[in-house]
Amino acid sequence: MSAPLAPHDPYAALRHTAYRRYLIGTFCANIGRQMTSVAVAWQIYQWTHSATALGLVGLLNIVPLLVCSLPAGALADRFDRKRIIALTTASLAVLSLLLAVVAFFHDAVPRLAVLDTVNAGLRRLALVFERQVDSASLDFTHPALPVVYAILFVMGVVRILGWPARSALVPQLVPSAVLSNTMTWNSSAFEIATMVGPAIGGFLIAWKGFPIVYALDALFGGLLVVLLAGVHVPPSVAPVVAVGKRSWRSLLAGAEFIWSKKVVLAASALDMFAVLLGGAVALLPIYADQILHVGPIGLGWLRAAPSIGAFGMAMWIAHRRPMQRPGLMLLWAVAGFGVAIVVFGFSHWFWLSLVALFFTGAFDNVSVVVRHSLVQLLTPNHLRGRVTSVNQIFVGSSNEIGTLRAGLMAALIGPIGAVVWGGLGTILTVLVVARAVPQLKTVAPLDQLKPD
Repeated sequence: MSAPLAPHDPYAALRHTAYRRYLIGTFCANIGRQMTSVAVAWQIYQWTHSATALGLVGLLNIVPLLVCSLPAGALADRFDRKRIIALTTASLAVLSLLLAVVAFFHDAVPRLAVLDTVNAGLRRLALVFERQVDSASLDFTHPALPVVYAILFVMGVVRILGWPARSALVPQLVPSAVLSNTMTWNSSAFEIATMVGPAIGGFLIAWKGFPIVYALDALFGGLLVVLLAGVHVPPSVAPVVAVGKRSWRSLLAGAEFIWSKKVVLAASALDMFAVLLGGAVALLPIYADQILHVGPIGLGWLRAAPSIGAFGMAMWIAHRRPMQRPGLMLLWAVAGFGVAIVVFGFSHWFWLSLVALFFTGAFDNVSVVVRHSLVQLLTPNHLRGRVTSVNQIFVGSSNEIGTLRAGLMAALIGPIGAVVWGGLGTILTVLVVARAVPQLKTVAPLDQLKPD
């Protein structure tokens, strides 16, 4: 007769003080980032009335992502991860304060020749794609616009340099037995932040304007730095330094590992193409303004709806035993995400749009938990920084290229067509991956996975 299963503890990860402090700090920092994200999108759209201008926000992050991700992963495996996180977070706080200053004094920004030249170039680029609006309605004359774009670019560089260290540090703070539970709480905290952040951001924009949003982002970043100072990394695994010779082979070790693990490759590819094709977040300012007519507060709720769904799903996952067929769950979840995106694309009712976005978040959370769990559970500690950096290229590039894709497609064929065709492409991607990597359907339960 088999022994009874040990009771499942949904709060196992939270019982570790170091992880709990780190989780609270990153949760606050993510709230600030989400507030800034919705504020920047609304501010740029109000200045320009251009879908292309929204898409360019994604382009500003693509270049740092592609150029800096692999070096950032090597840094995370070679130097003190906690120190990297503290330095990059403090730098982001300073940049957020700079955004607040620019937003507060935007009318005082001088009309320098270089700023006018950049704006003229942005307008010419927008006119290449804008086919759904009167060109006379496009406004690329605000001198603060290039300044905001420049700050966003630098923020993208700093964020990419710190991201592998953030992800790779987490497995050092908890025993491997509760790592899957940790991934669920990471996802839950992130989704709560993306639920609360946009809603607060939209309210603050309508009440006090943009500067207060950026200032709060800086404050929350500073809180992470303070909490991080009290996080103790066990000496048996900290710090991670000197991992072989500095060489291209060492730098690309993360990519080599993922390529050898077809299941991890398939999960990352699924997530990448789903977000690239199905992402509709970049177009929410257009939906809020032109289709649903709900203004900045409605925009905040539209941005929050996916996170409400994701948080509900995360809580459901946390209180259940680790998934027994995670790969199959991943395929169904991404397909459901695509269907929900199609429904949102066609919707002209605010309540239906909220429901559709709710389900996109719920399905996406399953994808996030499975993918992060596979990456962290199957990767040896000395490779986690570099593997995370490659995974970051998959996921980050999909987010940013997806933003660019959505903005340019909306300019060419309209926002509804851009969203609906993206959702259909997501469903097609699931069918292709399921056929190309059949072993994804038979991945072992998450509590049985471990590095080779």
